[in-house]
Amino acid sequence: MEDRKLTEKESLEVITSMIARTKDRYVNGDIMLLWGYLSAGVAALIWVLLAITHNPAWNWLWFLIWIVGGTATPIMAKRQQREKGVKSYSDVITSRIWTAVGYSAIASTAFCLAFLLVKGINAWAMMLALALIIVPFAEIAQGIIIKEKSLVAGGAVGLIAGLFTLACIVGGVRLYVSWFMPLFIVSFIAMMVIPGHIINHKSRK
Repeated sequence: MEDRKLTEKESLEVITSMIARTKDRYVNGDIMLLWGYLSAGVAALIWVLLAITHNPAWNWLWFLIWIVGGTATPIMAKRQQREKGVKSYSDVITSRIWTAVGYSAIASTAFCLAFLLVKGINAWAMMLALALIIVPFAEIAQGIIIKEKSLVAGGAVGLIAGLFTLACIVGGVRLYVSWFMPLFIVSFIAMMVIPGHIINHKSRK
């Protein structure tokens, strides 16, 4: 028995349905909101504590981002996977992009700790540049893959801030709390919070 060939109309309907299912898989911005609010909140907390006490020890609170985010993200990702079913190729690609970001952050943290413990060199500014360069780059890549303009635009804002931060570090310009913390907070709101709410709003519609 011969297989029935799809008509042009049926083929278009199948393709449209596949695209719709693929986009539906990315209409949950909860993980992005988690990292956005967490990063902005921790930065604001450190900013206030440093301004009040002038004690640099409060900078160790930056680790709260990795501890809380790193613990909650796998749990949320597994829940979303159960709700949405089998992963698509686009799922796998974006997952690997963010996995690479995570490994880069772990390696960078290890280098900074090694510099501090072995030679007493403070290299933590590198982590700030990393957060505002590699994270925006990954977000822009994801936005291109799933065709979400808010991710591309938010990532571009963060990347510009990151390149400026890197230029300051290389040029020997000190990252004073008074101006860098607001820049960092605004960047993460643009990168994570706003796109996350936009994506969730599209999901509800």
